[in-house]
Amino acid sequence: MTDSNRPLRVAVVGAGPAGIYASDILSKADLSASGFDGVSIDLVERLPAPFGLVRYGVAPDHPRIKQIIVALQKVLGRGDIRLLTNVDFGTDVSLQDLQRFYDAVVFSTGAIRDAPLAIPGVDAPESFGAADFVSWYDGHPDYPREWPLDAASVAVLGAGNVALDVARVLAKHADDLLPTEIPDNVYEGLKASKVTDVHVFARRGPAQAKFSPLELRELGHVRDVDVLVDPEDFEFDEGSEQAIAKSNQTKQVVKTLTDWTLKEGESTASRRIHLHFLHAPAEIVVGADGHVTGLRTERTRLVGDGTVEGTGDVHHWDVQAVYRAVGYFGSPLEGLPFDELKGVVSNHEGRVLAPGGDIVEGVYVTGWIKRGPVGLIGHTKSDASETIRHLVADAAQLPRAAEPDPQAVLDHLTGRGVDVLTWTDWESLDAFERALGEPHGRERVKVVSREDMIKASRGIA
Repeated sequence: MTDSNRPLRVAVVGAGPAGIYASDILSKADLSASGFDGVSIDLVERLPAPFGLVRYGVAPDHPRIKQIIVALQKVLGRGDIRLLTNVDFGTDVSLQDLQRFYDAVVFSTGAIRDAPLAIPGVDAPESFGAADFVSWYDGHPDYPREWPLDAASVAVLGAGNVALDVARVLAKHADDLLPTEIPDNVYEGLKASKVTDVHVFARRGPAQAKFSPLELRELGHVRDVDVLVDPEDFEFDEGSEQAIAKSNQTKQVVKTLTDWTLKEGESTASRRIHLHFLHAPAEIVVGADGHVTGLRTERTRLVGDGTVEGTGDVHHWDVQAVYRAVGYFGSPLEGLPFDELKGVVSNHEGRVLAPGGDIVEGVYVTGWIKRGPVGLIGHTKSDASETIRHLVADAAQLPRAAEPDPQAVLDHLTGRGVDVLTWTDWESLDAFERALGEPHGRERVKVVSREDMIKASRGIA
């Protein structure tokens, strides 16, 4: 029997784009056929601020992408989705707790860990995960406020936009980042950086690179930074030609890279970004003192279908630090089945699956924790639509929450000593960060410590 006197109660865990899109789509769903009087949504977030990777995963000098926050703010600012931040799933509230207060739970916790890379030397102190570096320069409150930037020559492993972001931020002069929302401590750290050369290594060829055309072109407009591409690294097979013919994006990327190979003359900038293709990382070289002294790569060759094989030709590169930008990886969630190979919660089209393959009633996933860290932010909308479509179809048969009153979950969290923040608190933090930036002509200066974020949210900073 459905309870027609109340709305469907749903918790969405994770207030990044995936969670906000899912909440927005669900808020507009027609649940009359399921016997519910509308829907009541709580968007639960571990950090004191919402917006996930748009706030903590996009480079500060990409304000165009960060404008996505404006659209997400409009959704949350409507008032029909309740935001509960500073609530940590697994610590402050369990799956069993949520099932007591909600008829359905949607997890949209993303993927914030670095994917593993199994090569010798990967555990050296100067071998860094790109996700960790991004979290540092974006002011994520869970990360240290200092970053070692003593290397003059640095290797970045990867052929995607994160690799470009890392290379650009490392090579860019800190003063050119001042107009952005970069935290003060990050500016000071980058200002003191000793880097002169950043080497980006891609295992496959130019036509297989996953750079977006716009982001790649932006690399060529960074002040006092030259982009260098060795013509010897350029190779195309039949698979490459097919990729270029089928994708305008691939065609644009290859054209930009080709133009850079045709540059004449020596570099005149004080810093350089070197793009290397057909080089697979083989070993991070560690000296007798335990610190990184170089990188070994194996030259690869295309085999006809866009894939590569090793040639046995090994190159040594003198670098003092290595950044691994080989992809993100999801983290297990307490009480949910997890696929350790794919880094996702086990599911079929967003319905969570138990180890035997049965559907876990009332539990769903969307975003990267559902499908893995692939696709751009815009792809998250269609992904959320699929998950919510299944949730709505299941609504009539969902197990009923024992305590569906919206106040019940707040009482539970308060009883556990959780300092729950709401949309109004985010508006206070947002205003505070903007006020910090105003005297310097900046849109905002990001507050980086959890304690200071909570204080600013409460108006006591």
